[in-house]
Amino acid sequence: MAEAPRLDAPGAVTAPGTSAPSHTDAPFTPGPRSPAAAPGATDRPAARGADAATGPATTPDRASGGRARAGVRVVPAWLWGVPPVVVLALVFLYPLALVVQQSLTPENGGGAFDAYASVFASHGFREALGTTVWLAVGATVGCLVLGFALALVIAFVPFPGAKGVAKFIDVFLSFPSFLITLALLFIYGTVGMANGVWSDLTGAADGPFHFLATPWGVLLAEITYFTPFVMRPLLAAFSQLDTAQLEVASSLGARPARIVRRVILPEALPALAAGGSLVLVMCLNEFGIVLFTGAKDVTTLPMLVYGKAILESDYSAACVVAVVNIAISVGLFGLYRVVSKRAGA
Repeated sequence: MAEAPRLDAPGAVTAPGTSAPSHTDAPFTPGPRSPAAAPGATDRPAARGADAATGPATTPDRASGGRARAGVRVVPAWLWGVPPVVVLALVFLYPLALVVQQSLTPENGGGAFDAYASVFASHGFREALGTTVWLAVGATVGCLVLGFALALVIAFVPFPGAKGVAKFIDVFLSFPSFLITLALLFIYGTVGMANGVWSDLTGAADGPFHFLATPWGVLLAEITYFTPFVMRPLLAAFSQLDTAQLEVASSLGARPARIVRRVILPEALPALAAGGSLVLVMCLNEFGIVLFTGAKDVTTLPMLVYGKAILESDYSAACVVAVVNIAISVGLFGLYRVVSKRAGA
């Protein structure tokens, strides 16, 4: 006999052979169904509302590969380099262009290169050029020898205060050149300490130390001031040297001089070249040391520019000498950059 359908709850019909659903929860009350509701689209109205709150929707610009968005301007990368180039042109390039222009336009008239021909033919220019070159080369050689020796002692000879000396070298690099010259004047000047001690011991009215006013005094002052510029890259190179090589060479019976010549010096050559190139460039343009030593017979290219412009008011000749000095310095600086890049400095 067929079983009749059962009514377990109002409005619920249970088919024969099936179990009635449990009604432990509250009855579901359906709300108004959105006409655009579809599977997977329940979050779209909220997203549209968020976009409406924040502003107009933005879509990737397909023409720019999705990197730019509608309504957003992309500043070209080259535009950021315009302000520093403009500042550099106004502060440095424009005055330099004026110097070159003045060297090509003599005040007394004539051709563009008449001032160059006149300066190159003068004995004072050739003498100043020779003095500048030999002082720069002599100071560079002295700095290389003295700096290498001092860096060896600081790096490989243990003594109390070695780290303090290395830190002092970094501080010494910030000193102005005239300060070192002034200190040498206090020691070896005409009325310096050395002459004072000599006068007290011998009773002479004048001491024998007057070399600071000679080219040798200028050379001593430049070596004293620029030696740390060689020591700094050397100490950096020595800190990266593998000490196992030194220990192996020493265990095989090599003497210290041979170890320095065969092991340490090859590793230090790039740093020596970089430091020497820098010292050479700086010595060519040194003005304060020559001026403060009071060496009146020592005329370098910077001193010649000063004399022509300030003392003689010959601005065309001063600009010619300045252009020559700049050309030499830029050429040597290019050499310094090449050497530094190969040395890894």
